[in-house]
Amino acid sequence: MRTSFNIPDEVVAEFDRVWQDEGLENRSRAVREAMLEYIEAHSRLEDTSGEIVALVGFDYRHHDVIQELHAVQHDYQDVILNTSHTHQGEWCLESLFCRGSAERVRDLTYRLRDFDGVRRVKVMVIRDEGA
Repeated sequence: MRTSFNIPDEVVAEFDRVWQDEGLENRSRAVREAMLEYIEAHSRLEDTSGEIVALVGFDYRHHDVIQELHAVQHDYQDVILNTSHTHQGEWCLESLFCRGSAERVRDLTYRLRDFDGVRRVKVMVIRDEGA
């Protein structure tokens, strides 16, 4: 299947550098591997249930989304125990230490991913009470 994506030039350039440094055959192969890794990570989050402890980290352009991000964090204060924030030039890095139902942490993660000004959202499940 052929498809097209709208991706910033600097992201494509960095992606190309990484897959070439790793010795992969071509960009298509690298994209397939990246998609499989995304599916694996996403599936783990989807499959988690019960009470969890998790760290949610994300980076964003401060001026683009700060008001909306604060509103989301207030909506999820029942699972967000602690936040940490640092400035990295025009980007900010934020971490949220969470405890609560996997469903609420998952919903929070998806809400954060919904913003164009948020570049990445990573979740690390530290403890799964169901496991």
